[in-house]
Amino acid sequence: MAEERAVLFRADWLSASIGGRLVGNPDAAVSAVEVDSRAVRPGALFAALPGERADGHDYIRQALASGASVILAAVEGWKVRAEVLDPALARAGAAAVLVRDSLEGLQEAARAWRLKVPSLVRVGITGSSGKTTTKECLGRILAQKYRTVVNPGNLNSEIGLPQAMFLLRPEHEVGVFEMGINHSGEMDALVRVWEPSHALITNIGTAHIGILGSREAIALEKKKIFSALSASGSAFAWEDDEFLPFLAEGLPVRLRTFGPRTLEGLEGFRDAGLDGWALRYRGVDIAFPLPGTHNLLDALAAAALAADLGCGPDAVKEGLEGVTALFGRSEIFRGPVTVLRDCYNSNPDSAARALEFCDSLTWPGRRIYALGSMLELGTESAAEHRELGRRAGRSRADALLFFGAETFEAARAAREAGFSGPVVQTEAFDELARAAEGLAREGDLWLLKASRGMELERLTDILRGR
Repeated sequence: MAEERAVLFRADWLSASIGGRLVGNPDAAVSAVEVDSRAVRPGALFAALPGERADGHDYIRQALASGASVILAAVEGWKVRAEVLDPALARAGAAAVLVRDSLEGLQEAARAWRLKVPSLVRVGITGSSGKTTTKECLGRILAQKYRTVVNPGNLNSEIGLPQAMFLLRPEHEVGVFEMGINHSGEMDALVRVWEPSHALITNIGTAHIGILGSREAIALEKKKIFSALSASGSAFAWEDDEFLPFLAEGLPVRLRTFGPRTLEGLEGFRDAGLDGWALRYRGVDIAFPLPGTHNLLDALAAAALAADLGCGPDAVKEGLEGVTALFGRSEIFRGPVTVLRDCYNSNPDSAARALEFCDSLTWPGRRIYALGSMLELGTESAAEHRELGRRAGRSRADALLFFGAETFEAARAAREAGFSGPVVQTEAFDELARAAEGLAREGDLWLLKASRGMELERLTDILRGR
């Protein structure tokens, strides 16, 4: 009985749902969906996806050996390996569902699974920054009233979103899924899978501008999140977004805004520094624990959409007060050296906000800002890193550390801006770590800000060890 309760679907359902050719055992049962063969456990479906560095079809045998019950693969990818894969499939008593394109097959399977919960209220959140925090805030608020599901971590892409879709269960009433893009056309695929009935754009910034080319192109792609809305849905955007007129054009509903001026029921707010924000909302006092103006905007966005879905001020309070910092997003480590770790992602907008926030704090000790490369900026990279350096050079920092090849321009710009404190620039983490150890003193506030690929969080233990 326990095994049956864990079953999501069987191979014959998958084949029929996506029009794939079924090979092997039609009754093979699936209890999880994986795209990484290393994560496969008995009963999993393994979707063999081609990638830039590796082709998932090369790991099908490994997935079968780990207990995969069903393989989703491209016809051609299977065909060239059939001499090995056909007997491996038979030995495992498993099934394969073969389609023209395995990524499209995964997306169609996710859509078919979502359609099994037709009454679900579907919320989509996108934006250049803040979408994960907004999702977490909104999910916690809605959970006070509804059986709610959110996509975990960063499963928000054309691969991650379909994989997360299999978390849906018949008992769910509301789903809150963030939808992230980094190339043209990706939002089209995400909207087809999720079809948001309510959607929110946190902001139109510069994340992934090196791939999409311009903020106008980013706005065009982000706006597609509204393309599945009906007259019974709702659309939200930030009150100060310069693309508001463009985002509002042609929608089946009125574009509504969120922010400190336009959130209905917001009676006041006070910056509590590293302790977050004190809010007064519809007569209720709320202690929101995440610091910085960007996090305040995320909380207000969540409150606006939650109110639209029928949540009162008590639900907003319980939800927002229960939010905790996610890895690399406004994490605060207090101690002899206090560390603000905000290095899950970085782009010109979020880096500027991080500097402004640290400068705004009343802090008795020194401020040291460790800034890593901002990736995926394309031809804008040198200019944006120079601007980052100028901002840092005019900041209240007592020392600056720049990490990554792209930050050479930033370090030079900081000096040219008149920064008189120590400036370290290096591409070697060991050298960065030695510099941090030598600089750190009790009473310091350290900001760690960089793109995820720089793994700047490695400085945390070094600084806390001080």
